[in-house]
Amino acid sequence: MARVYVSDIVNAPADKVWALARDYNGHGEWHPRIAESSIEDDLSADQVGCVRNFTLSDGGHLRERLLSFSDLDRAFTYTILVSPMPITDYVATFRCTPVTERDATFVEWWATFEVDEKDEADIRHAVGRETFAAGIRALADRLE
Repeated sequence: MARVYVSDIVNAPADKVWALARDYNGHGEWHPRIAESSIEDDLSADQVGCVRNFTLSDGGHLRERLLSFSDLDRAFTYTILVSPMPITDYVATFRCTPVTERDATFVEWWATFEVDEKDEADIRHAVGRETFAAGIRALADRLE
């Protein structure tokens, strides 16, 4: 099983970072890879079980189901249902934790998934650098 983990500090209070990131369907407003997104079946974007259906800026299509959501922990976990990537059993978590000495936020985003060894390096880069790291940087740029 492959694991990708990315973390960084965003120089904004955790409540402010979470207020932007908590919208499970709002990543199209701040993530550079997302072209458009919608929640299926008119469910709330913070309802466990809802499915976001979105298109990447390169035309790729994904569907992801929200598995857990916590305002208290400032975290959510989701799984990929449909992806252009050759992966299975993908589960990811996004979390914001206050950095109390600077009124900043420690943002973590990680995933585990199955991938063929021949594709692993490319997929780890796409998930880690192009998705997680780029998303955290985009949040920081939007809020700092």
